[in-house]
Amino acid sequence: MKKRLLIISDLWGFEHSKWQECYISTLSPHFELQVYDSCKIGEIDLNDYQEAKLHGQFVNGGIQKAVNRLLLEETKPLNILAFSIGGTIAWQFALKSNLVQSLVCVSSSRLRKENQKPSSSIQLHYGADDPYIPPSSWFEALKPNTRIWQNEGHQVYQSQSFCDAICQSLIKER
Repeated sequence: MKKRLLIISDLWGFEHSKWQECYISTLSPHFELQVYDSCKIGEIDLNDYQEAKLHGQFVNGGIQKAVNRLLLEETKPLNILAFSIGGTIAWQFALKSNLVQSLVCVSSSRLRKENQKPSSSIQLHYGADDPYIPPSSWFEALKPNTRIWQNEGHQVYQSQSFCDAICQSLIKER
């Protein structure tokens, strides 16, 4: 039986972002995948498709709407791979549901606002050049398992080599 793996998008969703296909195609033979578009589950209005506008909607209720949607839809143990704002959604879902066995968050800079850590296995990945990375005091306080990727920025997850590395790690650990 395959492990369940949720993939949760960044704030751009899936519609205009083709980089997610690398993760989906690589992981689908090894996991029972469920893919969530952060914009859809957060009920984000995409009519003004600008980063600041999307971000504002997420922090002003969209994250909570997405978490609530996951709480309704997901009732069995699972694992999560989440990107950017999707990582914050996944983290809060893990805290509220106790269903998450492992949580891999990539470039989830809003985690710096979190002060409680889920009980699941956690792996965080950030580009060293990400201007939004949480401060070292946050890492020291919560002590999550973290890898910093040198010479990479916030969108490290869009590169083929990063996708390959993360997917191989997930496949190996299943």
